[in-house]
Amino acid sequence: MKRTYVVTGAGSGIGKKTAELLKEQGHEVIGVDIKNSDIIADLSTPEGRNALPDLVAEKSGGSIDALIACAGVSAPAPITMAVNFFGTVATLEKLQPLLAKGTDPRVAVISSVASTFPYDGDLVELALSGDETATLKFAGAEEKAQLLYSSSKAALSRWIRRNSIKEEWAGSGILMNMIGPGLVETPMTKALIEDEEQMKGLKQMMPTPQGRFAQPEDVANLLIFLASPENSHMVGQMMYIDGGGEATVRGDTIW
Repeated sequence: MKRTYVVTGAGSGIGKKTAELLKEQGHEVIGVDIKNSDIIADLSTPEGRNALPDLVAEKSGGSIDALIACAGVSAPAPITMAVNFFGTVATLEKLQPLLAKGTDPRVAVISSVASTFPYDGDLVELALSGDETATLKFAGAEEKAQLLYSSSKAALSRWIRRNSIKEEWAGSGILMNMIGPGLVETPMTKALIEDEEQMKGLKQMMPTPQGRFAQPEDVANLLIFLASPENSHMVGQMMYIDGGGEATVRGDTIW
């Protein structure tokens, strides 16, 4: 059955591959990104976020069946919190009414295995309070820089756990889940992969027993499943797709 999907971050990397695979399967795809997409929107800004629902409604005819949120950045700067947390949450909230009108509506969000790494607890709580101005100011402190990515993903993961079970989501038949990729070979990670010193530290923090990094298609296929009607009863879950890193580091301690 042909479905209508919105894919954020569709201009490159995982989002681009996800959009391509969905189109190959015969679905209608509305891509969102800051360039090279059907809808051009900067999700780091209130203006970009506020324009999104009307633009999507216009292109979709008023309803969508699934949202796959891939837009994200990894930078030692406040924009990481702006896009990864506030931009994603705004996208979910603003497109919820269009999802509620869809058939078998689903949401799949990219979090990260980094959500299990050390993060700044105060920054996470501030983000979850919804005060973006204060959060970005706090995130601008130099000593916060290296914890911004993990903090943004920890905050996002908590938001999804808290909200996916609410009446406007699961109670309305909108099943929302997330995935936790490890390192994926994309344009965003190219510089990191080529930096031997950084990679040495990352491999110690997150080993990969499978012996290879993920490719965008590996992650896209999981996102597509979560956003499909075949995912019929999963709500608020994190699925790690990291070659065994999370299982190696945390083992069975989470139980």
